[in-house]
Amino acid sequence: MCQTLFRGLADDLDLLHWLRERIFPLEAAHDEASMRASARLGLWELSRSGTTALMDMGTVRHTAALGEEIEASGLRAYFGKALMDINATCPSLCEPTGAALSEAQELRREFHGRAGGRLRFAYTPRFVLSCSDELLRESFALTSAMPDGRWHTHASESPGEMREVLVRCGCGNVEHLGRLGTLSPQSCLAHCIHLDEGEVRRLMDSGTHVLHCPSSNLKLASGIADVPGLLRRGVSVSLGCDGAACNNALDMFTEMRLAALIHKPRHGPTAMPALEVLEMATLGGARALGWDLEIGSLTPGKSADAVFVNLSRAWNPLGPVSPEAYAGALVYSGRPENVDAVMASGEWLVRSGRTLRYEETEVCARAAEALGALRSRARV
Repeated sequence: MCQTLFRGLADDLDLLHWLRERIFPLEAAHDEASMRASARLGLWELSRSGTTALMDMGTVRHTAALGEEIEASGLRAYFGKALMDINATCPSLCEPTGAALSEAQELRREFHGRAGGRLRFAYTPRFVLSCSDELLRESFALTSAMPDGRWHTHASESPGEMREVLVRCGCGNVEHLGRLGTLSPQSCLAHCIHLDEGEVRRLMDSGTHVLHCPSSNLKLASGIADVPGLLRRGVSVSLGCDGAACNNALDMFTEMRLAALIHKPRHGPTAMPALEVLEMATLGGARALGWDLEIGSLTPGKSADAVFVNLSRAWNPLGPVSPEAYAGALVYSGRPENVDAVMASGEWLVRSGRTLRYEETEVCARAAEALGALRSRARV
């Protein structure tokens, strides 16, 4: 959510240049007002396009403002403070290890379980190159002490990142995390594109969740994760969009379509059936967040988190759609414009295509104003 304001400001770059030249300076320039404006813009987009639950790693500062905005949105979320104690290219977006962990613990005490339990705090070290081994181990230890804790980081995303991790750690990214003891069913790793066989086994044996972000991976030229292979091995895989600065949308319909299509040339036309992709986007996401007993499927006794979709649009099937074809209609031709209504925890967030907690014109006006001031501070 902290990067929604940065949409279009960091295009056509690989991951490390994207981070070091654009994103780190922009994040470092956030104040509370710009964080709130960025979060509202992202939360409006998620609500309007049918997302009811998210995981967000935040940035180094203004995490309380992020949590308050998520709570006000009505959405369900695990969110965190980006933990970074190494950052030579942008020292202002970096903290001593103890200070970072101390603030994270304070935020957990303040926010975890708020809003009837739909708001939860996660420990979110950014990625190996911005975190000491101590920070990675200690943040995971704090997660393990919570029965419903989640530990979220980005891993094995780009070739450049992998080269630097190999120099520093002497092994691959996921292998390093495994040696530190940070892989478990409470761990959620975004990307996981560049893996060797031993790392796949580590993911499988530990129950670690992989968060597949196809649009971001394509746009940053990071690569394509072997999702069909991971699924065959029993690895838990769900879908994400990463952020608006590397996507450039927060649209899960696009992520479903890409996840279904990009693997077919390598693995065959039946590699990622629409129904399997739809499950990754719903129950798979709930499973990664440990919420699969509460949300993720329309089941009696679960929370009323639901998206109401109207398929009577020109880009959808024009004839009657059989029950078994509904997944294909959603995955291959669905768009945010198909979303008619959204409910989370039994509360209406969208009705008749209109968000009830946000006024689009006001959200966009405040975002534009905040972005102008932020760019002046960042000089980007």
